[in-house]
Amino acid sequence: MARYAVIGIGRFGWTVATILAENGMDVIAIDKKKELVDEIAGRVTTALCMDSTDEATLRSLNLNEVDAVIIGIGSNIQECILTAAILKKIGVGIIYAKVENQLHGRILELIGVQHVLLPEEMVGNQLAKTLISRNILEYINLSSGHIVIEMVVPKEFVGKTLSELELPSKRGINVIAIKYNYLNVTEDGKNVIEKRLNDMPGANDVVEDGDVLILLGPKGNIDKLIFDTSVKRD
Repeated sequence: MARYAVIGIGRFGWTVATILAENGMDVIAIDKKKELVDEIAGRVTTALCMDSTDEATLRSLNLNEVDAVIIGIGSNIQECILTAAILKKIGVGIIYAKVENQLHGRILELIGVQHVLLPEEMVGNQLAKTLISRNILEYINLSSGHIVIEMVVPKEFVGKTLSELELPSKRGINVIAIKYNYLNVTEDGKNVIEKRLNDMPGANDVVEDGDVLILLGPKGNIDKLIFDTSVKRD
């Protein structure tokens, strides 16, 4: 089971932590405000009231062993930066952080944070969906309530035609396009893999390993597809 730590349980942190937990992830939620910790305690694996700028306490949690740490502190820029610096010092591999502005993000990048995020709830939701399934490359909310995603083809889809997958009829999801790898030979005889786009996929087109599907559908339908393919993957 994947394990994540979320530091700072504001709107962003709450969104990420609860969606991950609802989808079966092991989630540690951390905040220095006891009322927030108490509220989320029943919705995540572990909820801790602590100061994330206390290196000794943070080190005791063995966060270097989790899949990723998400910093949702954001509004307190100094606290966010110090927390990120401690996480890097204790060996945390992957860090996501909500930032207030580009300068805040730039400072975090300079100390080694790989992913800086803005704005709050929408990004929190999109990030959680990406973490839940490693197949999801993009998760975009449209104002209509529909979602566009880029999904690496799940193993159970490989070798089937779009007609056999029946995504429109069975799941209410449309295939907009397929990105696929194309082996090309350069003028000097070298083999080069190019990413090409089939923007008019037909019912008889076969889905191959490594393809990326661009899909459009209602949020509920898309989320169910992500969950179903994630469960089968694990």
